[in-house]
Amino acid sequence: MKANTTTRPPAAPATDLNGRTAPAPASPPGRLRRRPAMVLMSVGLTVLGGVLGLTVWMTATNSVEVVAMRAPVDRGGVIVAENLMVVRVSVDPAIQVVPSTQLQSLVGKRAASDLAAGSLVSPAEVTDAIGPATGESIVGIALGTGQLPAEPLRPGDRVRLVLTPAAQGEVVTSQVAIDAVVQGVTSPAADGQTVVVDLVVPAPRAPEVAALAGTGRVALVLDSRER
Repeated sequence: MKANTTTRPPAAPATDLNGRTAPAPASPPGRLRRRPAMVLMSVGLTVLGGVLGLTVWMTATNSVEVVAMRAPVDRGGVIVAENLMVVRVSVDPAIQVVPSTQLQSLVGKRAASDLAAGSLVSPAEVTDAIGPATGESIVGIALGTGQLPAEPLRPGDRVRLVLTPAAQGEVVTSQVAIDAVVQGVTSPAADGQTVVVDLVVPAPRAPEVAALAGTGRVALVLDSRER
């Protein structure tokens, strides 16, 4: 027995009211052209987001909290808590820094060099040493206008104490010059003229320096700050 097969005639093309064959609907223009561009843009945004996320993660992973200077401290000055702050930075392992957990250990120590505001603190820049050292003495000298350089003195400056004439026109027959290092400088006195400078001098010459300071016949000469 043969199976009945029915062959369907091809569908007649659509016609309009006038009997004319209507054109097949066209795909919306530009759809196929825009789709690849949108796909590429999506892929690009995904990759960019991944790169940015990786960068942020690596930065957060490599950054550490360290101690930095909130306010400057001159060489020889005592460091107080208000001078310090904690910052998070990415630091090269070759750079020596002080972890934030050790901030309190710096309070009360002295600056071994000038510490600028905003700079990271290195362990080598602080010291426990309290002057004067063995074989040295500290002598305070009150100096006024004409006895000091116009350049403000700072702790650690190398200076020379020089004997000056007692009266105008007097000739100093023996020149006295004593090397010293500035330990500290006080604010000007009430007269706004006199400044007291603490000088570190060799212990054997301390009596001589004190005697000269009492006469007022001395001037302070600032030598090179280059090390």
